[in-house]
Amino acid sequence: MFKTPFSVRYWKLAAQELKILRVLAIAALFVGLRIVVSTFFIPLGDNLRIYFSFFVPALGSLIYGPFVGMLSGFASDILGYFVHPSGGFFPGYTVTAILSGLVYALFFYRARITVVRIFFCKFCINLFINVGLGSLWSAILYGKGFYYYMAKSIVKNTLLLPLEVLLLVLFFQMLLPVIGSRGLIPKQDTKRIPFV
Repeated sequence: MFKTPFSVRYWKLAAQELKILRVLAIAALFVGLRIVVSTFFIPLGDNLRIYFSFFVPALGSLIYGPFVGMLSGFASDILGYFVHPSGGFFPGYTVTAILSGLVYALFFYRARITVVRIFFCKFCINLFINVGLGSLWSAILYGKGFYYYMAKSIVKNTLLLPLEVLLLVLFFQMLLPVIGSRGLIPKQDTKRIPFV
């Protein structure tokens, strides 16, 4: 386990995941799963929906790290567009999917999973990727201006952040013992996800 991803050993271990057939098969499975899950959501209001697709890259990046996580994000966006095309293809959303896989891996891959770690991971994704890049992509595509989309996106992502963190904590609480016992991740020390 690593306390931070800022070590050469971390990146060497992550690069080795690209050579393991079992890991690549799991990543391919997760690409398909992400495409399917992304079609389901719970509407809460105008432009406010709870999507469950964030579970897949979070769990995947926990298992196979940043390199495979980024490739998985790339593949899921490209294949997802062909399976469920809506409008023209825009490469900005591919960048978003790639960076999401990277950020999840930086927080979760070979790390001790805690509530605080999950919170900061989702906070970074919601703020920098969903709000920052999402607003930029909307401004490029629809032309109302970056700050218009940023204001809407900040409200939406702030409201969803506690719920998404809670759901991810519960999701990991259920799955960490299972994937740990299968040897896909290092076993966590406790039966419950610690706060810190």
